[in-house]
Amino acid sequence: MLAQEIIRTKRDGLALSLPQIEAFVKGLTDGSWSEGQVAALAMAVFLRGMGRDECVALTHAMMHSGHVMRWPGMPGPVLDKHSSGGVGDKLSLMLAPLVAACGGYVPMISGRGLGHTGGTLDKLAAIPGYNTKPEPALFDRVVRTVGCAIIGQTADLAPADKRFYATRDVTATVESVPLITASILSKKLAAGLQGLVMDVKCGNGAFADTLTMAQELAHSIVAVASGAGLKTTALITDMNQVLGTTVGNALEVMEAIAHLRGDGVREPRQHEVTLALSAELLVMGGLAIDTTAARARLQNALDSGTAAEHFARMVAALGGPADLMERPASYLAPAPVVVPVPALRAGVLSTMQTRAVGMTVVELGGGRRKATDAIDTRVGLTRVQPLGARLQKGEPMAWVHAADTASAQRAVAQLQTVFVLDSEASAAQPWHTTPTVLETIASSASRAATTSTKIAPLRPHSTEQPAFEALEPGSSYAPTGFSHYSRSLL
Repeated sequence: MLAQEIIRTKRDGLALSLPQIEAFVKGLTDGSWSEGQVAALAMAVFLRGMGRDECVALTHAMMHSGHVMRWPGMPGPVLDKHSSGGVGDKLSLMLAPLVAACGGYVPMISGRGLGHTGGTLDKLAAIPGYNTKPEPALFDRVVRTVGCAIIGQTADLAPADKRFYATRDVTATVESVPLITASILSKKLAAGLQGLVMDVKCGNGAFADTLTMAQELAHSIVAVASGAGLKTTALITDMNQVLGTTVGNALEVMEAIAHLRGDGVREPRQHEVTLALSAELLVMGGLAIDTTAARARLQNALDSGTAAEHFARMVAALGGPADLMERPASYLAPAPVVVPVPALRAGVLSTMQTRAVGMTVVELGGGRRKATDAIDTRVGLTRVQPLGARLQKGEPMAWVHAADTASAQRAVAQLQTVFVLDSEASAAQPWHTTPTVLETIASSASRAATTSTKIAPLRPHSTEQPAFEALEPGSSYAPTGFSHYSRSLL
């Protein structure tokens, strides 16, 4: 089947057949499709969309382009979280050890940065010695003994998606609901999960920049995942400003460590989203009766240091420094140039062009312009002021960490245009913040689980190490239950 004819079909707005989709995925995997052909089909889908059946077929084909994991004999629920991407989004680094500290098992397969957003894999690359590509037996052992392991997509886990993901990043085809859905779920279904929570970012720093698009993506993921038998809940969360106070790989790891250790005051919005997502997983996995009980359990795991301990054990087990939690500054390389971004006038920080903030970090070297680019994990922003902050002229709105003075100066100039100060706002006028969690969308299966599952006791993670199992490509998989989801994904 000729690649150009498959591209032509979608270019002309027609639905791809199952054989066409399977031929495309095969071409991704065996290299018979060129980079230009992959990019052309991605753009055709971006412009023309995909129907429900096409998205299901693409998800299924990419899932089975490699091995499908199973977790036999696991003494607790196998759970995970995924984000649609935001600026300053370091939640995975805190959520995985938090859930593990409460009795869950989190085999988290993370990706690199896409477009203006940072990737968890790039953040972990800032930790010396951390192995993001462990052998399957080591991955299995760390999940079972520590309770969590955050790694990169392995060569044999949905390899078709891995190549497609890299091409989309550099061809302006990231913001496509069916492609995002298929990319996320092909990996999550292949990871052998029992429950998934999806963080769908919404706002000017998200791929879904409107609530309508965020709802479309959330419903798409919940419906497709549920039809495949995976309990899934999606939270739509605000991304009209940086999440937390840092942007940039090593800097975000530093903030995550401080959050887990309880250094100072935990940034409120970041804390709320972390607890909200983690609580959904605990309830879904039968580890808490409801989200109120789940939050109490999670807060205790933070305050007692148990979550921090799990993060430290995970880092050490995957080759990182054993004392990273105690001495992060000794291992996370600093940028040589650090300068403030002074406010040009007094006023209230009323708007943040969050996508532009992310692109500024990309231009500093903290992200990629093309798939082969190396990343400078040192660069980024710290002490980013939140919306509603009242600033005097000259007061820093953020601090730039750069590789050289010239790039630092360019970043300062860019940020002074994307942080908008309202000089007319009265000092006495209260600032009304946007809710952090805008909406929750749950499948019927995940809702049923919250009322019918017995609460599992907290138990230490198993020291047994059963052999890692995987289903070979082409193994039996029959998604069901899609008939209720009839509208197009775009």
